Amino acid sequence: MAVAVAGVLVAAGAISYAVAEDGSSDSVPAAESADAGFARDMAVHHQQAVEMSYIVRDRTDDEEVRRLAYDIAQTQANQRGMLLGWLDLWGLPKVSADPPMTWMGMGDMATGKDGALMPGMATNSELKQLNKLSGKQAVVLYLQLMTDHHKGGIHMAEGCVDKCTVGVEKRLAQGMVDAQQSEIDLMAGMLKERGAKARP
Repeated sequence: MAVAVAGVLVAAGAISYAVAEDGSSDSVPAAESADAGFARDMAVHHQQAVEMSYIVRDRTDDEEVRRLAYDIAQTQANQRGMLLGWLDLWGLPKVSADPPMTWMGMGDMATGKDGALMPGMATNSELKQLNKLSGKQAVVLYLQLMTDHHKGGIHMAEGCVDKCTVGVEKRLAQGMVDAQQSEIDLMAGMLKERGAKARP
């Protein structure tokens, strides 16, 4: 099943690259727009997913989890590059003085406590714990953290689908919603097979 999901994700990435070329037909968004805010915030969100995925690949011999981690790392690194590339194309800054998720009307919710800048993001303490664990313990924590991470990412992507105005970005956001929900379902099964479950 992991291979099937991976195939879908690779295909989704190829589609994203293809449609990125039609971005020139859309008007350039403003620095405080949902389009720019989503691009900045999701780039940060994705970077942590890439980091966690490479951590677990070094902490386990579980080939199913290693494949999933590699697929997540590659997909989200590619999408992150697209988001940052659009900011460059639009001539907009990659950082903002506003709190994360301000573009969603949720800037007051991002406390940044222990390094978790946005909903779903792992804390610095959780990342340190992941770095210390190995084998099944590392796998279970990774799947739990990534499930939370995807839930937060889906919430943000749905916000872009609703609020963004650049067509190619809205399509990418919808692709993120679909792919990450599929991965959440896959990870639920993987956790169950390993005698664990997602965190409440």
